[in-house]
Amino acid sequence: MQYRPLGRSDLKVSLIGLGTMTWGEQNSEADAHAQLDYAIAHGVNLIDTAEMYPVPPKAETYGLTERYIGSWLQKRGRRDDVLIASKIAGPQRQPHQPQYIRGASNQFDRANLEAALHDSLKRLNTDYLDIYQLHWPDRSTNTFGRLNYPWVEGEQSVAIEETLSVLADFVRAGKVRHIGVSNETPWGVAQFLRLSEQLGLPRIVSIQNPYNLLNRTFEIGLSEFSHREQVGLLAYSPLAFGVLSGKYLNGARPEGARLTLYERFQRYTKPAAEAATREYVQLAQAHGLTPTQLALGFINSRPFVTSNLIGATTLAQLEENIASQQVQLSEALLAGVEAIQARYSNPAP
Repeated sequence: MQYRPLGRSDLKVSLIGLGTMTWGEQNSEADAHAQLDYAIAHGVNLIDTAEMYPVPPKAETYGLTERYIGSWLQKRGRRDDVLIASKIAGPQRQPHQPQYIRGASNQFDRANLEAALHDSLKRLNTDYLDIYQLHWPDRSTNTFGRLNYPWVEGEQSVAIEETLSVLADFVRAGKVRHIGVSNETPWGVAQFLRLSEQLGLPRIVSIQNPYNLLNRTFEIGLSEFSHREQVGLLAYSPLAFGVLSGKYLNGARPEGARLTLYERFQRYTKPAAEAATREYVQLAQAHGLTPTQLALGFINSRPFVTSNLIGATTLAQLEENIASQQVQLSEALLAGVEAIQARYSNPAP
């Protein structure tokens, strides 16, 4: 396994990180424990979760993913072998965001941050988190597939300075080692960095945003922050909900697959995205790779990516995903990727 430094911290994280959002919905507790055992045995040290998981989020399964990780830690006693990253859910500003987590006004103030962290630590059976992240901004932004800037006149949001000050208290108390953001914008990252420098507060070490062959918008404004400011990308949805594996082409809906089970996940099913996926599948096959190897190998090859957060519902998928860190992409193959990107520029942002 390859390891990369996380931001300016002393942490080195595995190039392949283990995403957990299916645990408690598509995966049982036994499945989760089996995935953890396999991943750790093969060098993965970063486990990414969130209080909101599993996804799709429901009140009756809220927090279940963290509980599964907590029961594994209790059984295995391997806390020092893993880096655990979790997230506090933000306020409900888009229809798909849950309203039941401390209410729709769940903003990043002291009361909500303290309650969220305390409950996550309890579910996870740990005294501290290695990385604590803000799941999405405490303001309306053009994230989660939005391209237009959603200006909301008079919108109430907690100042980043206030949020950062509370997170600093968590770090001082030893409950959190490092902090990060998720689904954030260039403006937001700039503000976190500016305020941490001006006020002497902890610096964000990571940003967790979507990044895959169908959605390379991270490269437009955020990759330079990752590079020059050393804010490592924890790339999520590297397979675009499994679309880039090619298994959904021509309208196919395999039994038990995510897009088969849930109508909610339509972000990567647009006609242009399917056309691009078909070409990526053909390109992979022409170079003797599986579509998954190409999709994950591309993410792994980007210098601003710190960890590629894969998600799997079967051990066979997990095995292929972890093995992708050994895939080397030729210059000819990378040129083919860029040619497809030129024809279908970010078809599923």
